[in-house]
This record gives sequence, structure tokens and C-alpha cells, in this order.
Amino acid sequence: IIFSNSGGSGGNSPRADNVSVIDGKQIIEIKAKGGYFPKKSTAKAGLPTVLRVNTDGTFDCSIAVRIPSLKISRNLPPLGTTDIDLGVPDAGVLYGTCAMGMYPFEIDFQG
Repeated sequence: IIFSNSGGSGGNSPRADNVSVIDGKQIIEIKAKGGYFPKKSTAKAGLPTVLRVNTDGTFDCSIAVRIPSLKISRNLPPLGTTDIDLGVPDAGVLYGTCAMGMYPFEIDFQG
């Protein structure tokens, strides 16, 4: 994952409604199967954050999540939910991908 303050809006994508805050912890939920969905998420910077990845019959390379800037490399089960602790992110864009680099995703942490 690389943090960037490029200010790009990604205006062609609808806003994803996949972020919630429960008991002071931010949860970003994505699905992994044939890529990651949504591909772009927007969340708040400065909150303890968990990336919750859901799989359902996932057998492609999106079963292996990589977030290089945080040194995260996680193999997911083909069926289930996996929580990945992202710590307390600063403002910027966090980039992740599958193990092969074919399926990117990003989280825009806003201050």
C-alpha cells in the first residue's frame, strides 16, 4: 500500500457504502471474488480500522490479499470473513492488490 495525497477524485465510480464505525472501530467491508468489490472505498483517517474481507466460493488469485506499504500478506479462506487490522491510518490513499497484482483496490482515508 502506498499513501498518496494526489487529490484524484475517481469521479467515474459511484460512492461505496461499505464503511461503518462500531464501538470506535472503523470497519471497511469488501468482497473478494474475481477481484475486490468495491474497488474504491472512502474512510476516515485517524480511527482504528479493520479491513473485513468476505469470500464466497473464492478460488482465484483475489484469495491472496497484499497491502505492501503495511507489509500485509494474507491468504483468505475460500468461504468466510477475514478481518485485517490496518491500525490507525493517516490521511491518504492505501493501495492493495491480489498476490498476482491483477486485482487492485484502494481506500481513500480522508482527514
